[in-house]
Amino acid sequence: MKIVIPGGTGQVGALCAKHWIAAGHEVVVLSRGGASEARVVRWDGATLDDAWARELDGADVVLNLAGRSVSCRYTAENLAEMMNSRVDSTRVVGEAIARAKAPPRVWLQMSTATIYAHRFDAPNDEATGLIGGAEPDAPAYWKRSIDIAVAWERALDEAPTPSTRKVALRAAMVMSEPGAKATTDNIFAVLSQITRAGLGGAIAGGKQYVSWIHGDDFVRACDFILAREDLAGAINVAAPEPLPHAAFMRALREAWGVRVGLPATGWMASIGAFAMGTDPELVMKSRRVIPGRLTAAGFTFTHPTWPEAAKRLAKRG
Repeated sequence: MKIVIPGGTGQVGALCAKHWIAAGHEVVVLSRGGASEARVVRWDGATLDDAWARELDGADVVLNLAGRSVSCRYTAENLAEMMNSRVDSTRVVGEAIARAKAPPRVWLQMSTATIYAHRFDAPNDEATGLIGGAEPDAPAYWKRSIDIAVAWERALDEAPTPSTRKVALRAAMVMSEPGAKATTDNIFAVLSQITRAGLGGAIAGGKQYVSWIHGDDFVRACDFILAREDLAGAINVAAPEPLPHAAFMRALREAWGVRVGLPATGWMASIGAFAMGTDPELVMKSRRVIPGRLTAAGFTFTHPTWPEAAKRLAKRG
């Protein structure tokens, strides 16, 4: 196949490109200037241009990963950039597909598990999950992340591409070994650094749920969805066993052989997040998401549980 990956120079794009190149597919990455082991074509993520749009004409698959990293302080400027980079890139990919003479048969569009409500009482699947934004026990500004996720998926839904099957990948945190892409978009690398420094304890009591997926299972899930013509719309791409933050961090400490993990209160986490240039919502929100549609369709996870996955990743790192 020919697979085009807009925004494919980050952690997830690198995993997918490596996997598909190894499988013998042609992979083209659209980027503002990043590097990839695939062929790279420049784009600005907002403007339709023949130089990159022709790559989609005749391609089999588009996997759009474009969007500003959420690992930032949630200032008005950063939130606007997060919104615009996601919506604009999705819109312009849709425009390129709509005008293609031979449009891709599948459009995998990155979305986020953050679209679901901050909750502890039950997991969120695609059928019964609660879209967030009105939770009484969540800070009001957390709604901005929900608004971005909803607008992101709306841009996909509104794209006039009737010949292309569209899938919104509501992805949890993708965990890959530190060496895969040792930058701030590699959450496992960041959490491992904190843990090995003795700071990997529970935050704000640690009851909030963490949803995650091993990088190997993410690319396998993409392959599974590509092969299943009956799968379209929103699909949760997350391991089947989310767990409370305290248990999540305990398993990560055990994976690295670290005995001590200093806990942090909510206000301490806020200070730490500010110092790291990120936002406390990323660790304070309870993201309890399960892969209802993938499981029902028969997908099996190679790494279904976090303790095992963390040990494998630490060993590979």
